[in-house]
Amino acid sequence: MTLVLTVTDTDPWNEIQYDGSEPQAHDDISVTKEKRKRTAGDDPMCLWMNSFDSKGVEECIMHAMPAETQMRLIVVKIAFQSIYFAAHRWQDGYFHSTTLKQLGLCIQLGDHTEQLCRNPKPARDNDFVIIDVHGIHEVALDFCDCANVSSHYRQLLRRRLFPATSTDPRTAATFAVLEHFHLLSFESKVSAYEFYHSLARRSDNTGIVPIKDRYSIFLRIMRQWRNLKSLKRSGRGHDPAGVDVTQEGQLAVLCPACPQFGKNVLDDLTDVSPNQRWLHSLFLAIDTNFCLKRRFVSNDIKDPGLSCGWGYFVEEKKYKAYLHDHGDEAQEKSACVSHSAVNMADTKASKGLAATGVGSVVCARHDMRLANGVGDLQKGEKYINMDYIVFSALSTFSTAPIVNFSYDIACQWHKKLWQRVSSILPLQLQPNHVQTTFNFFVPKFHIAAHIPACQTNFSFNWTPGVGRTDGEAPERGWADINHVAASTKEMGPGSRRDILDDHFGDWNWKKVATLGRVLLRKIKEAIKAEKEHRHALAELEESIQQSDLGAALLTTWTSKVVAWELDRSKPNLFESRITAVTQAAVHLKLVMQDTQDLENGSSVSLHSHVTPSILISTGLDLEHAQNSLQRQIEAWTEIQVLYMPCVSQLRATGIGLIHPLNSSQTSNEESSCPQPKPNSARPKDFQLLFPSDICDFATCDPKLLQMEWSLRSAQANDALDECRSHIRLRHQLLRFKSQHLRGQSANTRAHRTIQAVERRLVLSHDKYSHARSALVCLSRHLDHVGWDRKLQVLKKSDLRPIGDLGGLTQGTAIMSWIWLTHGISSESHDSEGLQDSLRVEWCKTRARHTRWLEEIQLLRVEMHRVLAFFAWEANCWDKRATLRIVDRSEDTEGLTAYAKRQAAIRRALSAHFSEMWSNVGVLVSASLDDGAEDREDNGPSIDEPPREDLDEVD
Repeated sequence: MTLVLTVTDTDPWNEIQYDGSEPQAHDDISVTKEKRKRTAGDDPMCLWMNSFDSKGVEECIMHAMPAETQMRLIVVKIAFQSIYFAAHRWQDGYFHSTTLKQLGLCIQLGDHTEQLCRNPKPARDNDFVIIDVHGIHEVALDFCDCANVSSHYRQLLRRRLFPATSTDPRTAATFAVLEHFHLLSFESKVSAYEFYHSLARRSDNTGIVPIKDRYSIFLRIMRQWRNLKSLKRSGRGHDPAGVDVTQEGQLAVLCPACPQFGKNVLDDLTDVSPNQRWLHSLFLAIDTNFCLKRRFVSNDIKDPGLSCGWGYFVEEKKYKAYLHDHGDEAQEKSACVSHSAVNMADTKASKGLAATGVGSVVCARHDMRLANGVGDLQKGEKYINMDYIVFSALSTFSTAPIVNFSYDIACQWHKKLWQRVSSILPLQLQPNHVQTTFNFFVPKFHIAAHIPACQTNFSFNWTPGVGRTDGEAPERGWADINHVAASTKEMGPGSRRDILDDHFGDWNWKKVATLGRVLLRKIKEAIKAEKEHRHALAELEESIQQSDLGAALLTTWTSKVVAWELDRSKPNLFESRITAVTQAAVHLKLVMQDTQDLENGSSVSLHSHVTPSILISTGLDLEHAQNSLQRQIEAWTEIQVLYMPCVSQLRATGIGLIHPLNSSQTSNEESSCPQPKPNSARPKDFQLLFPSDICDFATCDPKLLQMEWSLRSAQANDALDECRSHIRLRHQLLRFKSQHLRGQSANTRAHRTIQAVERRLVLSHDKYSHARSALVCLSRHLDHVGWDRKLQVLKKSDLRPIGDLGGLTQGTAIMSWIWLTHGISSESHDSEGLQDSLRVEWCKTRARHTRWLEEIQLLRVEMHRVLAFFAWEANCWDKRATLRIVDRSEDTEGLTAYAKRQAAIRRALSAHFSEMWSNVGVLVSASLDDGAEDREDNGPSIDEPPREDLDEVD
């Protein structure tokens, strides 16, 4: 006896993975395996692609219905959308789950809006499944089989049902569920598996009632839906030549702010002056992502891509042929630091992977993907792959005058680039590197990992014509797309490319829709920052020009830095030319300073014929070194009574012994020195009571006040000079320790030396604080004004060396004020080192201001390009409205309506952005005239979380 087994669906939710095992034969049961011939239906995707053109055009007009039948079809549309719900039947005192088919629902298709079809034809086996937002439904569905009627799949499309196949469909998905999942996949990155099984559980959450498995069908429908949406939005349904003539990269959403030559910028820039050509530069950022892997699943024959290089991925056949011919090219090792991306490009693990990741080229200023700017990597980050991807994306910008590449290994990649391009790259991808200027940069976040030479030569901050571009745009895009890496890893090659293309397109469109707000925010920040850095540069140059030597040096620096910006082979003024200090040199310097201090202390001499100036001068020396002998203080105070008789009464009554300076400094964390204690008997705690200490409590000779003012001013400047010297000494010692010292004993000795420098810095800081506080008191009685602009309050945060960013970035940091009041003197003991530091800092300060000024100019040009691009797109859609001639008047009206709607969207965006940017010109002009007011727009947006203070907004 032979029993043929019929396998039923024991896993209605498709939760169990099929392991490919065969049923086992037993004594009384044998298994027969019937073979059948493969038909076209076994490859539904290929079958669908053969009828792709007509179906694509049909889908393109579905959302733009004819105007004269609009009111009637609205009712039909609402009726069809409302019938798909979870059906229940009342039985046995409660509701039982059932199907719409069991309730007797029968859907009639066709063009019969007011009468019944006379020749209905049921779906095959009277079995039809509809996937909807509310669940998966079994329904009875009849096609119209009257004469001259549309095909079955067209009848479904016109009722907003997307068929699973183009021949004899038995499954369809509503446009509502496809639109819902399409948008949900962009925002939440939910996978089709999770979404479909949530629909299955909504239909039956117990698993008792078998639900027909349509998961694979839903995947196929969704791929077709995504591709048709891209074709429709790119205007391919309006092309009389059809979809087959679509060009590579034609489905990509272009960046309106970038120079799209022939669209928002003239093709011929010969009339543009040379000093303005940089405003039309193209900024490209290059990077790889090794999260977007793909396993060895399927192949291009079984899983073909639908876009064929029409979107963001390069055309696969040409790319693979190129890699087949040149994939064995050896890659040079890194001459910079040990970049793993360079040194491990040939050794990266790829077992079980068809693609280890993707390489990508994006717009560096607006974070948008470029057409044909994405390609798979078979190993690591090999130049052979990246060259093809980069110049494939660049091929649409052949007339760009300047191209700025940002790449984290640009310092290595640009070497022998043109040799590789001319010898390996296909001819149609080779750029004209003679007519076009190519610049290479390292992104700002990555550049700190490079050697010092690269940090200068490949820096965005120090190169003219780039504004405030940071080059880190790819990283922001990877953060968004990495959420789909887990699902795309298991896809076939065509499915993966189509899904990633669709996500890249949505990312670009969201960027386009928010360009108005983003560019407005950026230009407001640039206006504010440009003003701050303009003032910082002016203050620094003013301080340098206080001496003739400084003015001459500034002129020399300006000419040399401009020459370096034009020709990088010239001397680089951004690099320090002073050799690193050694620990022995620091020890010698400290010993010499101790000797000088002893000599100054031994020169104090008191006698009965002391003049007033000597009295004040000697008192300052004693204040700075209050561990001198008590008898010297007593002798000085005896003479002090002759010139200041009120001092004896003040000491007797205790008035004025606690100076406001001292009381405030007691709680001031900025000072690290011990404060005087009036009740102490120690000499260093004895308060000397200078004119500045008692002028608020008693009458004092104006001549004494003026003398102390002069000496205190000199004391404050000397103390600042000491602080600067100690700061530079500490910075050099810390750098020497970090670069050259290893081991506990060596680091311990270096630490003691650093502590000695720190103690001297604290004393100089305290000396300056005392001198400035005295000047504050004296200025109230001498009517001196404006002095506090150069002698500001000295905080610990100000005690940082030139070049210290103070927690800010390289492009936003402003130098500490202590370096602005010194000027340059050839007589200084550290003149050479100070000149070198000031030269480097002046170059950086000048570059920071120039970059912010360039950013304003670039943003204004980009705003103009955005509006011009929208106008060009609107005109293109106006032309498409009447471009295609079709048989049905309804189809013609649908094509026209969709084109008009797209043109209206572009004009609406242009009007909205123009209104947002209406005051930009006024803001820029006012800022350059030092009259701009800070007005920030911090309102909530769709891309940001709600503000906590929204309740207070009117």
